[in-house]
Amino acid sequence: MTRVRSRGEKIRGFIINNVEKHASNIAKVTADKFDITRQAVNKHLKKLVDEGALTPHGNTRNRSYKLHPLVEWQKSYSLTETLAEDVVWRRDVIALLGQMPENVIDIWHYGFTEMFNNGIDHSDGTTLTIQLKKTATSTEIALYDDGIGIFKKIQAELELLDERHAILELAKGKLTTDPDNHTGEGIFFTSRMFDDFDILSGGTYFSHKYGEKEDWILERDKFASGTAVWMKLNNHTSRTTKKIFDKFSSGDDFGFTKTIVPVRLAQYGDDKLVSRSQAKRLLARIDRFKTVLFDFQGVDSIGIAFADEVFRVFALKHPEIELIPIKANSSVRRIIHRAQSKLEF
Repeated sequence: MTRVRSRGEKIRGFIINNVEKHASNIAKVTADKFDITRQAVNKHLKKLVDEGALTPHGNTRNRSYKLHPLVEWQKSYSLTETLAEDVVWRRDVIALLGQMPENVIDIWHYGFTEMFNNGIDHSDGTTLTIQLKKTATSTEIALYDDGIGIFKKIQAELELLDERHAILELAKGKLTTDPDNHTGEGIFFTSRMFDDFDILSGGTYFSHKYGEKEDWILERDKFASGTAVWMKLNNHTSRTTKKIFDKFSSGDDFGFTKTIVPVRLAQYGDDKLVSRSQAKRLLARIDRFKTVLFDFQGVDSIGIAFADEVFRVFALKHPEIELIPIKANSSVRRIIHRAQSKLEF
């Protein structure tokens, strides 16, 4: 009897952990995994529904399942001088998260307070709204403000030609429109701590998923005022803030010394990366780091002048900075090698 109960708990645990990925075919996926019938899986699904762990949608033939929220909460705050992110965290948010491992709470503490503070200090809006949803496996927090929009603000402050290039600057890290009060590291590190991190602002959409650390996604969406930030994290992740901070530090230097730059974000639409001006756009603020990884994923080709500006001209001016191309195809590698071979130290 104990063995049967243990197997049933294992099956239901599998369903809980995988239903978000397989909402419409979780029964088939579970049946294949444990070599049992769909009818047997349906009994476990019914039990989870009866216990309030899952919510069914649709009729029997097209039924799908979602994790039932354990917590759903929303609150709006007026953006006044007295509003403080640590007070909101301590008074409103941490109790809603409930019992979680210390490392998970640490990630939420860092990410929430950084993003909430950005809304206070940079949005130029009047209201900031928080939405929180917690299920048996993960927690999501979204923050919405009605301000100018983060990408538009960065575009204006840095005098960029296109607000999409604000994402390129965010990807590098150490970016702030208020250097006297901020280091510019908050969004960079927050985006790397969570399973999913998304920003929608002014019609420009930015998404980053953990495990795809060099894959920054840029898409166009309908216009939206203000800024929306979404963060999602598994309730039992083994990730720690220290691991993320250490990943972008070098040796005994505990500063933020390493960055990954998605090269394709220096492009305008389908334009090829051929000019020195494009290269200079890519190189902006790079001199703040000791190690720079240029991610060429999604870049089919580059011009000789572009490569020369990055891997010879800039390299000669900054020999103390390590420039490392990654995920480049054979054509791009040849052009980079040609520029590097002309270095004269």
